[in-house]
Formats: sequence, structure tokens, C-alpha cells
Amino acid sequence: MSKFWSPKVRELTPYVPGEQPRERLIKLNTNENPYPPAPGVEAVLREFPADHLRRYPDPESHGLREALAREFGVEVEQVFVGNGSDEVLALAFQAFFANGRPLEMPAITYSFYPVYCRLYDVERRTLPLDADWRVDLEAFSPDAGGAIFANPNAPTGHGHGREAIAALLERLTESVVLVDEAYVDFGGESAIPLIERFPNLLVTGTFSKSRSLAGLRLGYAVGSRELIEGLERVKDSFNSYPIDSLASAIGVAALEDREHFDACREAVITTRERTRTRLESLGFQVLPSQSNFLLVHHPEQDAAQLFVGLRERGVLVRHFNTEALDGWLRISIGTEDEMDSLVEVLEELCR
Repeated sequence: MSKFWSPKVRELTPYVPGEQPRERLIKLNTNENPYPPAPGVEAVLREFPADHLRRYPDPESHGLREALAREFGVEVEQVFVGNGSDEVLALAFQAFFANGRPLEMPAITYSFYPVYCRLYDVERRTLPLDADWRVDLEAFSPDAGGAIFANPNAPTGHGHGREAIAALLERLTESVVLVDEAYVDFGGESAIPLIERFPNLLVTGTFSKSRSLAGLRLGYAVGSRELIEGLERVKDSFNSYPIDSLASAIGVAALEDREHFDACREAVITTRERTRTRLESLGFQVLPSQSNFLLVHHPEQDAAQLFVGLRERGVLVRHFNTEALDGWLRISIGTEDEMDSLVEVLEELCR
């Protein structure tokens, strides 16, 4: 550790992203979309006037927020955008959860949440998943300083329906409930229609998964105007220009192509279910998933050894080095050919 680091930096344990390999592998470890972005995205990249880059972008990202508002049937003032949903989440932690009371979250969920808690001095209270590896909504307490969970949950894949979320919000009225919908387009049900009834609901999302724009970094939040104003106050105290002009134009183009969006996500869902059946035939326990990944466990095979064996044979998946998930692998859904290759390797390793 450097003597120049502040005490806060010394105590941090940063988030560890999935490996981005330099060698050529079948990459099924970071939940990227296996299909390219909408054709309109490529058109923007070809035609965007370079001269526009000499000027600062619109600090309010009005065009992109307007496109998102149309997509979700809300007002522009109910939409916030950021440099990936990770930045939106970070701003939300500062705006709503640094309040001196514990923030509740599932014990197994997106591993960036605990990092933000340490960074912003937010006390964390973890809640175990239920017996079926689902987020237990009834365990959240009305006296907590807030609630956060991914829906569908990462890395387990289960998602609760809108009415279950509404029942939670009926109980939790005095603090912000943040529902992270990074994977909702692969079979989940969005909670966005509930924001009119519940002013403490904030829903976050990303262009990285179903819009095939992980390399661009675009995220958003939808909520009541007072919550969006809170995010804007933090953002404008940190960086008034988080979304560049090119990214904003690309985001609009991606939103406008509904046909491409539907075709890609349906392809991922179809491949996911086909892969689930094939993995179960090899003896794997596969958790039900409404996301673009599967969490799997083999009762007779060591997950770490399977991870190594797959990588040696050109297939990269995710193995979490944690006590709760040590026996499990998370497998992103790729193309049909990529998943065929995965299954073929697993057939060899599980003999």
C-alpha cells in the first residue's frame, strides 16, 4: 500500500470485473450480448459529424432522456442517464443511502453493492436468499435506510413479478427502494409502471445487455421527479457531462429499433432454455433464469476444476471465489454455436 493513499482508499476492496481475455476464447463470462447492436448504431458511427466533438455535450442529455421517456411511457423529468448503470448506482448510493441507517440487500446479489457501501460509508445489512435461491422480499424491513436488489437477480437469475414488488413497496414507504433491472429484458417484468404509485421507487437499467452496448457505457434510472432531482444534484456536484454526444446519439438509435431488440432478446431466451435442458441432461443443477445467463452446479464435479478445464479448451465462464458460490459456475448465453461448443466440452469433462 502506498503511503500517499488516504485511509479510505486503504480499506477498500474494489469490485473485480470478469476477465477480458486477450487471446481468442468463446467468451461466456461477463453476460455480454452475443449479437451486434442495432443497424442504426453503425449508421450513427459512420455519419456522426466529427466537428461536434469540439463542443461539450448537452449536460442534461435531453435527446437520450426523451427517447427513454418514450420507451417507458414516462415524463422526461422522470429519467436520469449516466455512464453505465454502475455510475447511476454509485450516484444513487450517495443520494439516498448515505443516511446513517442500514441499507438492506440480498446476501447473494450484484457484488458492486457492497463496494459502494464501503466507499460511501453505508452500513450494509444482508438478507439470505430463500430455499429456492430467490430474493426474499418479505425479509426486507420498513425501518431500514433503504433496500436494493437486482431483479432478475445476479448471479442467480430469478426475477419477481411486478405485483410482488408492489407488495414490498406497500410495506417500505419511508426510504428508497432501488430495483436494478439490468437483465429484465430477458424474461423479467419491469417495475417501472409502479413509479406513479410509489414515489420512493427507483428503477435502474443498462444498454449493456439487451441493447448490445456494453462497450459504450450507458445506463439510466427511472423514478419520481424528486428522486431524479436527487441524482442530478449529486451528478452535477461530480461531473456535469457524463454522457458524451456520440454515446447519446447511439443510445437513441438503439432505442428506435424495436424489431432488432426483440429479435436479439428472443434469440437469447431460446438459446438459454435449450442450453438449460442440455446441461440438466449432463447432471447439472441449473437455477431457473430470467436473465442472459445460467447459474449451474454439478454434484459430482468440482466447479473450479470445470472452470480451468473449460478455459484450457477455449471456453471462458465465470467462477466466483466466494464461500456461497464456490461450487457454482455462471455461464453467459452466447450464440447457438458457442453454446454447442460449451456443451461439447462439458460432455468431455463430465465423463
